[in-house]
Amino acid sequence: MPLVVVGISVAILLFLMTKLKLNGFIALLLVAVGVALVRGVEMEKIPDVLGEGVGGQIGDTMLVVGLGAMVGRVMGDCGAAQRIANTLIDTFGLRWVQVAMVVTAMLIGVTMFYEVAFVIIVPVAFTIVRVTRKNLLWVGLPMSIALSTMHSFLPPHPGPTAVASTFHASVGLTLFYGLFIAVPAGALIALVWPRLPFVRRMDPQIPKGLVSERTFTEEEMPGLGWSLSVALVPVVLIAGAAVTDMAVSGDSPALHFITFIGSAPIALLLTLLLAVWAFGPRIGRSLSEVSASCNSAAQAMAMILLVIGAGGAFKQVLVEGGISDYIKDLTDGWSISPIILAWLIAVVLRVALGSATVAVVTAAGVVQPLLDNSGVHPELMVLAVSCGSIAFSHVNDPGFWMFKEYFNLSVIDAIKARTTYTTVLAVLGLGGVLAVEAALEALNV
Repeated sequence: MPLVVVGISVAILLFLMTKLKLNGFIALLLVAVGVALVRGVEMEKIPDVLGEGVGGQIGDTMLVVGLGAMVGRVMGDCGAAQRIANTLIDTFGLRWVQVAMVVTAMLIGVTMFYEVAFVIIVPVAFTIVRVTRKNLLWVGLPMSIALSTMHSFLPPHPGPTAVASTFHASVGLTLFYGLFIAVPAGALIALVWPRLPFVRRMDPQIPKGLVSERTFTEEEMPGLGWSLSVALVPVVLIAGAAVTDMAVSGDSPALHFITFIGSAPIALLLTLLLAVWAFGPRIGRSLSEVSASCNSAAQAMAMILLVIGAGGAFKQVLVEGGISDYIKDLTDGWSISPIILAWLIAVVLRVALGSATVAVVTAAGVVQPLLDNSGVHPELMVLAVSCGSIAFSHVNDPGFWMFKEYFNLSVIDAIKARTTYTTVLAVLGLGGVLAVEAALEALNV
């Protein structure tokens, strides 16, 4: 049974990494090869499947994570990250630093991918931790939860946008309804989760090489204007492109240019160039010093990218082994509410495959025929599928490994922290969708 194979493979992976202390990259590749053999993937095709999985994941991630890490390290080494961190602490107060992280993450995460927003904000979180000596998860977890919610629930992120197209739903209405669900659910979990006893017992340290360990004096730090400007450039470019894409139709050179500079890799590359100038020669630092910051960030990212890539290989083997087709056939003909069915299929696919994108696209294809005669608003179906796709993030999800590596957690602690919060967010999301459906019915909308 395919789902049994998935369960056994996850158990073996946990054993290799927790009991045998095997490197995550090696363990993921070994388990991926084993699953491919068990699921009948031809031996000569297995290297290509692994390469496709690694290439697809790294291709989507390397430029964003690599450039983002360089921007963060340059800002950290010149004191800009500390300037922003100090400003957040002064504005919100040390007591409300988690609220500051949630507000920042939600504003940035509305239009930016989780990975992009994460690598932009995490240097500030690291700096706040170093300055205040707070627990890393106390500051960083609210940020990650808020970003996860925005990315998974709302267009213009890829999953919800793809499902909106399948269901012929209004992207604007989906975003409007989704905000009423995502903001309260994300904020609630972001502020509650770090306070849970099993999370508070974790005390991870900031990974080496990702942030400057120097504490700057007031005179050594660049001004707030330049610090914020550099940090917000990718936000403005990416958000501007997303809004333009939704608001403007047609085919014009200007639209192509906006789309180009608003793509995440180009926006981050432009930001890095601005950071190199603003925090290098402009304030008297040599280009060799700035280059050293970039090199240090790249070295620190090497193993993180390898582990994320291996997670992509594991995911691809599960897809190639026919797991998604099996689940689609299994759920065909279930007679329950289309909203609940859409959510449930997305959850099962997410657990089995790890890929939120595969989960939402496949779930949308399964329930799409039910939508026409159901009377359910297509926007609510989009949100149901999107909410389900965030559930049970675990070892077959490349995003899980990014979370684990950046927060320097063991596999077990990462499961305790991330798998639990993503699952609760999915359940709250479903409840929110059902509540919005009841409200619309009451208003005869």
